[in-house]
Amino acid sequence: MSAPESAPGPVTDEPAPQPAAEADGRLTSLGTRAARQLATTAKTVPQMQAISSRWLLRRLPWVDVKGGTYRVNRRLQVRTGHGRVGFQHNGADDVRVVPGTLTELPALRGYSDTAVLTELASRFRARQVRPGEVLAEAGQPVGETFLVVHGRFLRHVAGAYGEEEAVGVVTDGAGLGDEAVGVADPLWPTSVRAQTAGVVLALDRDALLELIGRAPSLAAHLDAHAERRSRPANRRGEADMPVRAGHAGEPVLPGGFVDYELAPREYELSLTQTVLRVHTRIADLYNDPMDQTEQQLRLTVEEIRERQEWELVNNREFGLLHNVGHDQRISTFTGPPTPDDLDELLSMRRSTRLLLAHPKAIAAFFRQCNRRGLVPGTANVDGHEVPAWRGVPLFPCGKIPVTGQYTSSIIALRTGEADQGVVGLYQTGIPEEYQPGLNVRFMGIDEAAITRYLVTAYYSLAILVPDAAGVLENVQLGRTAD
Repeated sequence: MSAPESAPGPVTDEPAPQPAAEADGRLTSLGTRAARQLATTAKTVPQMQAISSRWLLRRLPWVDVKGGTYRVNRRLQVRTGHGRVGFQHNGADDVRVVPGTLTELPALRGYSDTAVLTELASRFRARQVRPGEVLAEAGQPVGETFLVVHGRFLRHVAGAYGEEEAVGVVTDGAGLGDEAVGVADPLWPTSVRAQTAGVVLALDRDALLELIGRAPSLAAHLDAHAERRSRPANRRGEADMPVRAGHAGEPVLPGGFVDYELAPREYELSLTQTVLRVHTRIADLYNDPMDQTEQQLRLTVEEIRERQEWELVNNREFGLLHNVGHDQRISTFTGPPTPDDLDELLSMRRSTRLLLAHPKAIAAFFRQCNRRGLVPGTANVDGHEVPAWRGVPLFPCGKIPVTGQYTSSIIALRTGEADQGVVGLYQTGIPEEYQPGLNVRFMGIDEAAITRYLVTAYYSLAILVPDAAGVLENVQLGRTAD
């Protein structure tokens, strides 16, 4: 048996030799803790987690509004669309329609007699609806008008080969059968079936006719509404311009004119403001290597721009979610956003330029594509690869809210003045302008030696024609069990 190549040396109790610096507690060279006092530390400018991509601000064409007000002129609209009715919830079984919101129904648009509206609202009766319950059948007389408090209702018709074809989904705040108000002997155009449990407010037609008979102002308003609906109109409900085509010889050509709205909508620039405070001691002594005031201002402007995009989406006066026409709103058929839902949303307008969705809604859409074995495309936007559907870029926008039921919305936009789309509004050349449409004004130094700056951004948003923007609503974000 061979001996090992090496053997351990003799065991001793002597400690291993230590460096001289550790033996007596003194360093023989400069330590890092002391050295960094003389070195310039590599550092970043102040970072901010809340900065987002702000694709809406970047992709909107911006119009310079020199007068501070932007007027959108349109052709005269003789057929109005639906709005959303509001409700008061006073308990589980006590639900009432807010009388003033009844004017969101086309037949009552512009009606101002609050006493009659209040009495009309009191005649609606709440009704619980079970899944699968049929509220109406196509071709049958309209005996009741319904307002949907909550729930999902499917509109369907019999197809050409006897199958059932879904033609729409009705959800919270919408009306069913309200188009029959003021119409003699109305019939249901489609069948309506509840997809989920829900609550509706029902108005009996006889009760409505009795009120019309006692309220001359309501009867006159409905007559005027019927007269407007009888006027010739194009496919978008605008007052028609008579033309003739395909004729031969010398027939007498029809004449007319293009009528305009007498009270077009005007958008005043909104604003977001804050006062930035910087102590003079900080500005004087701590400006090397970074200007403290400049960094404070940079982060303040970022916060204002984030709020600006939130307002463009959510503001009740001009924000997209509150100003898209009811006729341009659709609901998902099954809950999650499917390729079919986005196809329908795109089909509602020409030249859709962009889609905006919460990041979780984009993930939910990708899950539905995965289920079908589909791979969404991509689009190159300013050097960024972003997901796209049918060639339309799908941008993330965290400003689109997620409701308590874990649902959200997807917005489709056509943009630009030349294309009758959606435009952003601002004014340039304002005093002490720091960025386009944003200025920083010095407000002085107070007794506490605090320097104050007023930071203001002026902006708004305009939808030039109703079909320039559309919304896919009730987008379910959660995962479903397989």
